[in-house]
Amino acid sequence: MIKKISLLLLIGALSIVSCKKETSNKTIAPAPTQMQKVIAVHDEVMPKMSTINSLVVQLKKVPDSLQNEEYTAAIKKLETSHESMMDWMRGFSSRFDSDEIIKGKALSEEKQQWLDEEEVKVEALKKLINESIEKAESLLKN
Repeated sequence: MIKKISLLLLIGALSIVSCKKETSNKTIAPAPTQMQKVIAVHDEVMPKMSTINSLVVQLKKVPDSLQNEEYTAAIKKLETSHESMMDWMRGFSSRFDSDEIIKGKALSEEKQQWLDEEEVKVEALKKLINESIEKAESLLKN
């Protein structure tokens, strides 16, 4: 009887210890860096460039008799969105090297200020792209 109780206690203790080890081995992923957040916004909106191109083509196919100032403005906004993305990418890549972007190399104080500026720019760009797509899709539905 004592052997059975001892054996049950030993199994219980081992179970508790193994559970504690299991939870302590779990690692918490570090929060994304500011650079990773900026790149994530870019990665979110970059695939929409093909949508923008497609919408421009579709809007230009609408017969002239049905087009009005809204169509012209929507096309212009789509083209501006596309151009803004290209400009942002050129500017961003001229400010930061691949080690800073991909490998997380530490930034100088000046480059940190630049990253703050780029974060604001890419968020504004995201808004511009999404709004231009929404407007064009809305016009095409009608």
